[in-house]
Amino acid sequence: MKIMRLGIIISLIIGLLLTGCSNSSNKTSAGNITNPIEKSWETILDEAKGTTVSFYGWGGDELTNSWIDNYVAQNMQELYGIKVNRVPMGPDEYLNKLLGEKQAGKAKGTIDLLWINGENFRTARQADLLWGPFAEDLPNFQKYVDQDALDIAYDFGYPVEGYEVPWGKAQFVFAYDSAKIQNPPKSSAELLAWVKENPGRFTYPELPDFTGSVFVRHLMYELCGGYESFPYTEEVDKTAMETQLEPLWDYFTDMKSYLWREGTTYPATISALHQLFQDGEVDITMTYIPALMSSMIEQGLVPDTVRTYVWDKGTIGNTHFLAIPFNAPNREAAKVLADFLLSPAAQLSKYEPVNWGDLIALDVSKLESESVAKLESMDQGVATLSSEELQSHSLPEIASGYIPVIEELWKKRVVQNAK
Repeated sequence: MKIMRLGIIISLIIGLLLTGCSNSSNKTSAGNITNPIEKSWETILDEAKGTTVSFYGWGGDELTNSWIDNYVAQNMQELYGIKVNRVPMGPDEYLNKLLGEKQAGKAKGTIDLLWINGENFRTARQADLLWGPFAEDLPNFQKYVDQDALDIAYDFGYPVEGYEVPWGKAQFVFAYDSAKIQNPPKSSAELLAWVKENPGRFTYPELPDFTGSVFVRHLMYELCGGYESFPYTEEVDKTAMETQLEPLWDYFTDMKSYLWREGTTYPATISALHQLFQDGEVDITMTYIPALMSSMIEQGLVPDTVRTYVWDKGTIGNTHFLAIPFNAPNREAAKVLADFLLSPAAQLSKYEPVNWGDLIALDVSKLESESVAKLESMDQGVATLSSEELQSHSLPEIASGYIPVIEELWKKRVVQNAK
């Protein structure tokens, strides 16, 4: 028995040695060789110089787009000689693009880096659309990220395993004009009462818009047993889920006719909802970016009396990530861009409301004293809640498998009013 085991071990060692000679520390994606040579960071920087990196992701916020097109693009060019090509494309579209390329056997695609998280990451991993693991290769990930934090190691409950790296965090907040509303609703019950008292002055983005979707989950938490009532699962029973959410459907049925345009239509995107708020058609909006309203005040888009708030029982927060597709044509430049976006300088820049207001993804305890001092002195704006208040009211996300089921059921039970 011992001889047999020894023989097996020797065979494995020989196999590994042969593999090492021919491929030198291969990285694989579902068994397919994707990177034949392990390279030093200096080699990666050298090979990426003079190339273009294509960065695909949500392009629905002009402030975010401007930060990438200016600050990020300029620094990548000056520091590394790399041109950044930002391509605005939502996850539904780019995942379909990658799926098509996978099925067609296209070994060299057009996407180098993805902005991704949640159910989209889970879908991409299950369909073998991502290359990795690569997180361990990035110096700034190793130096500044708390790799054991649950919201870093897991993305909506799904294990990350090095196939993506965090580059920002978000927490849901509501926004209102304090010149018009003195006591904004801070629970599901208060919201329903306020909507009935102010018909036509509230709505939310149509699902699957991600802000509209998370708004629905807040109501689900309050009305259907809380976060704990939705344990992690790989497969969601749609029929059981629909029954479990009956209090949610009753709530929306009660609210619908009091919404903007009597609930016959919804803003297609969060940007469309913000425009309604700016135009004075609705009195409350919502965002995943706690500092967004301060930025909009600075830009003169909303009155300086606009403020943000969270519900008494809290609001949902999560982390957004970067990933490299299985057939990325320029993985070296993708790694360099991901590493730059994890640098203290880039993280602090995007944290400023005038630039974006996105929460940093780094472990503050790992930052150098100069970065900590800059962080602590940074003015987040008159409409932005303190980090202490946000953290004390932060709720976790449910597993990503629930989200498409909830969105499908919302269309059935709320939009179509069917059972």
